[in-house]
Amino acid sequence: MTYTTQVVVIGGGQAGLSVGYHLRRLGLDFVILDAQAEAGGAWQYTWESLHLFSPAAYSSLPGRPMPVQGGQAYPDAGHVVGYLSDYERRYELPVHRPVRVSGVHRDGQLLRVETDYGAWRARAVISATGTWWRPFLPAVPGRPDFRGRQLHTVEYRGPGDFAGQRVVVVGGGNSGAQIAADLAHDTEQTWVTQRPPRFLADDIDGRALFDAATARRRALDEGRTDTGGVASLGDIVAVPPVREARDAGLLKASPMFVRLDRDGIVWADGTRAEADAVIWCTGFRPALSHLAPLGLRGPRGHIATAGTRSVDEPRLHLLGYGDWTGPASATLIGVGRPARDAAREIAALVR
Repeated sequence: MTYTTQVVVIGGGQAGLSVGYHLRRLGLDFVILDAQAEAGGAWQYTWESLHLFSPAAYSSLPGRPMPVQGGQAYPDAGHVVGYLSDYERRYELPVHRPVRVSGVHRDGQLLRVETDYGAWRARAVISATGTWWRPFLPAVPGRPDFRGRQLHTVEYRGPGDFAGQRVVVVGGGNSGAQIAADLAHDTEQTWVTQRPPRFLADDIDGRALFDAATARRRALDEGRTDTGGVASLGDIVAVPPVREARDAGLLKASPMFVRLDRDGIVWADGTRAEADAVIWCTGFRPALSHLAPLGLRGPRGHIATAGTRSVDEPRLHLLGYGDWTGPASATLIGVGRPARDAAREIAALVR
């Protein structure tokens, strides 16, 4: 079966809901196609102790402040799932789930979105699938030989699965620090980073990060000196569990190892550490395989954009993948502005 609408949004997480809010306000006909069975996007799959970097008041989508979570300065992932579910209901956003998109194709004056539930033909498409669904694992020598358990951030749930074990946590970003802190009390843990970890000042949270990312984007757009953005402040937000583990001397990073063997990790000088498990907190890549039929990727796999709009296919917008699709657009507070701009551009295109 084939359906027709003005706009198809692919992805029903925070980016998809944000742009849905603006499309609804502009009076456009649209659908949101979400591959997940329930509302909440990637937040429903995170580890148990995960908390936001910002208070609820600074973690809101357009039009609806996030309620404060009782007893929590920084809301946990379950609170975010509830907030996104409520947001979707409150604005009666037309989310269809579970619908898996297999490809976006050119179809004359329209774009055709092929799914396991039929096809949608639309004047414009917004890809808002995020990065959680495409975890990145580095090609470290010996990784296939390691006999212990290996998992990525997306598979980690809590320290109970590793009690009493020797665990290596790889990654010097926020996920690595939070998971290392989570494991610090119940495991024999080794935290490994490419460079010495850089903790942001304890009074800096997501509000300051959003402001820094926005200032950098504005400076670049105006041809001024690069401010360095978030990277100039540090890599790790000192949320309370991270701060407590750090201050207790439980977050001491070792340099990156050069290879794995059957039983653990090996550094350049031959020093070894045996391990029962390795947790790779090594980041993500944009989940964009559904856009392959459009042939938009450049030599390094990057899709060129002007704001959120694809340079080579102006009927396509990409939203929520990071700074290249809007300052801090992969965050709750940051996605609202590029979502608004994308909706306005699309309204001008389809009317």
